[in-house]
Parts: sequence; C-alpha cells; structure tokens
Amino acid sequence: MYETPELAEETFTRTSAIRLYEPGDFEGMRVAGRLVAEALDMITPFVVPGVTTQEIDDRIRQFTLDNGGLPACLGYKGYMKTVCTSINHVVCHGIPGDRVLKDGDIVNIDHTVIVDGWHGDSSRMYAVGNVAPRVKKLVDVTYESLALGLEQVKPGNTFGDIGFVIQRYVEANRMSVVRDFCGHGIGRLFHDSPNVLHYGRKGEGAVLKPGMFVRIDRRGRRQRASGGVGALGRCCKARQRRVYPLPVHPPTASTKAARGNSLATTS
Repeated sequence: MYETPELAEETFTRTSAIRLYEPGDFEGMRVAGRLVAEALDMITPFVVPGVTTQEIDDRIRQFTLDNGGLPACLGYKGYMKTVCTSINHVVCHGIPGDRVLKDGDIVNIDHTVIVDGWHGDSSRMYAVGNVAPRVKKLVDVTYESLALGLEQVKPGNTFGDIGFVIQRYVEANRMSVVRDFCGHGIGRLFHDSPNVLHYGRKGEGAVLKPGMFVRIDRRGRRQRASGGVGALGRCCKARQRRVYPLPVHPPTASTKAARGNSLATTS
C-alpha cells in the first residue's frame, strides 16, 4: 500500500542467506526502532478497560504517520490493520476490531514501522487493570528469558546459544516455550533470514556475525496437565513484553535502559 523512494530504487528479496549490513546502516535501524518504541510508549495510557482494540490500532497508525513513519503491516499481504493485538491466550497476530479490553486482561501490541526503507519491529505486553499473580509471573518470566537471550547476541556465538538459554530459564520456571512461531531477520525486509528459534542446543545453528539484524520474539506458556497448543496462534496466556531489532554487537548502556520494565501496567 505504501512505498518509500528508497524501496522503489532498490528491490530486496528474501533468500536463505543471512544478510550482513554495513556500519552505516545501523543509524537507519536505530531511527526506525526508536519510532516504534515511542509509539508503544504513547499508547500505554490508552490501554485500559473499556477500550477497543480498534481504537488502539487507530491511535498508533495516526501517531506513526504524524512522526514520519509508515505502518509496515498496513496492506502487507492483504492485512488491513496497523498493529496486531493479541489478548490473553492468543499468542500472536490477533486482529484489532470491536473487542473491548477488560480488567485482568493482558494484551500484546505488535507494531512495525518503515522509516526511509528501514523496518523497526517491536512489541510490548500490557496489563489491563489488575492481573492475576500467576499471569504477571508468566509475563515476567518470558521477559526475563528474553533478556538472557539478548546477552547471547554477540559475534562468535550461535543462534542455538540464544535458544538454549531461553528454553532453560523458561522450563526451570515450570513453563514451556511456544514452538509454533519464531523470530526473524529484519532490516530492509520486514521478514528476512534467518528464522530465530527460542529453543535449541548450545553451539548449534549459524554463527552470529557483525552486521546481522534480528528480532528475538520470545513466547512462553504456563504448564498445564493437558499440555499442547490449541488452534494455531493460541495457547495459554503468553508472550514477551518488548523486542527491538538488534544489531550483533554488545548492547550499550542506552540500549539496556531502553528495554524498560517487564510489564507495562495500565489502569
């Protein structure tokens, strides 16, 4: 639906190869990542009981356009919304509409922007009003496992190292990793190689190199006697709080500060 001059001049297609970007490309990713983070900050006071997910979508779309970005999801493969709003047992890709948020819900808002051809892709988990302690623990554990995974993102490590520490921490807390979805490469493309799994074995998978941009997209679920996942895209209450596209280099102090708290609480 939308096209920038940069995308019109140069065509990027996904291949099996992991794309390596140049040092000069990092600033474009930082700008895009900053805008999507600001959009998720902006919407926080509006994620309250009685609000519809469509209102959330409308506000984020207008904010993105007003601040020089384009909503990457709008028109993507026929999708006609700006964000995904995944409530409670919906793992991801929930579609905004007339669903009204209720006290005790948790909702993940997943947003991607395009700025000068660069994709900034992030999501945040919001607690609507007062959530049950077991739900807050689930969100905290998934966020903490994300932080552990980010610590493994450095040249010389492997993608298996990332998945290993995430899986180990989640399972130590009597939860399990949702394996139906994964993270991905990002940059000039919305979804690029590689697929980033949130489980795995140390030392396995591709080696991380400077210039890679990836999204680590953690999802967990509470253990239940029945086990298993229901319909595709649904499970017990789950998902990470926030994700940033991450260049493969040690995180700076400002990057760590930007991660914030594990749960955005609204009332």
